[in-house]
Amino acid sequence: MMQRNPACVRILENLERVIYGKSDTLGLLLVALLAEGHLLLEDVPGVGKTTLARALARSLELEFKRIQFTPDLMPADIVGSSLLRPAEGTFTFQPGPVFTHVLLADEINRASPRTQSALLEAMSERQVTTDGVTRPLARPFFVLATQNPIEAHGTYPLPEAQLDRFFMRLRLGYPAEAQELDMLYGQQTQHPLESLTPVASADALRDLQAAARAVTVERSVARYVVRLAQATREHPDLALGASPRGTLALFHGAQALAFLAGRTYSTPDDVQRLAEPVLAHRLELRPQARYAGRTPAQVLDEIVGRVPVPT
Repeated sequence: MMQRNPACVRILENLERVIYGKSDTLGLLLVALLAEGHLLLEDVPGVGKTTLARALARSLELEFKRIQFTPDLMPADIVGSSLLRPAEGTFTFQPGPVFTHVLLADEINRASPRTQSALLEAMSERQVTTDGVTRPLARPFFVLATQNPIEAHGTYPLPEAQLDRFFMRLRLGYPAEAQELDMLYGQQTQHPLESLTPVASADALRDLQAAARAVTVERSVARYVVRLAQATREHPDLALGASPRGTLALFHGAQALAFLAGRTYSTPDDVQRLAEPVLAHRLELRPQARYAGRTPAQVLDEIVGRVPVPT
């Protein structure tokens, strides 16, 4: 019988004390974290997106910072800027909130594309360049961005380059009746976040990430990952298929999912489970497919059903 990693179990149990009835989604969040990816949470207000980010940081004893994205937010408000010291006649760099472990980019689609682009280097290369100086970010570094898919007024669509840097896109959704009832009584006297205690550390997380990267991926499974990505680039309904970054994300995600399940090897089932959350947000429909009511997830389902599975 497979034994799940005890540290991963403790992290998930801690998160489930705060977010009710969403164990599958929390598991996928941990997959993104183990694979050193970033997460886009796309959902309506009030379902617990901000609470989830805080619970994750507290569970792992990580530094947490939040940026409320607004139309007047500037790139320097994210990465930092150089401040003049008149008495000394010198400039001193004042780090922005991106210098942290867990960064909540709240309502990221409310900021202008120029401001959104300030996160590109940080998310991809774990560093920030200002005034010609490159400064490394903390490790681990995890961006959890949120956006409301319903409200369009005062928002800017995330550019493809920004979307492609998110390892995964997830939705929490509304809780079921029983879980919502548990939530009411669970917060009757105080919010469970207030009593949440760390169950791991930044060093422990780095060890878990290294262990996930050591999971074996047979060449046949890796070839399956590549063929799925190639099929998105050739599908007639798609104007933009999965990028090589998406292929790499699916590969590392399959490793992390296997590790979370207590296995030392990845399977095609791991790849299929992650295909939609890892690849769908990277795909762009052709206008005629969009007008016909098609979605990237539907196209991806067809591709997964058509590409031969290795045995």
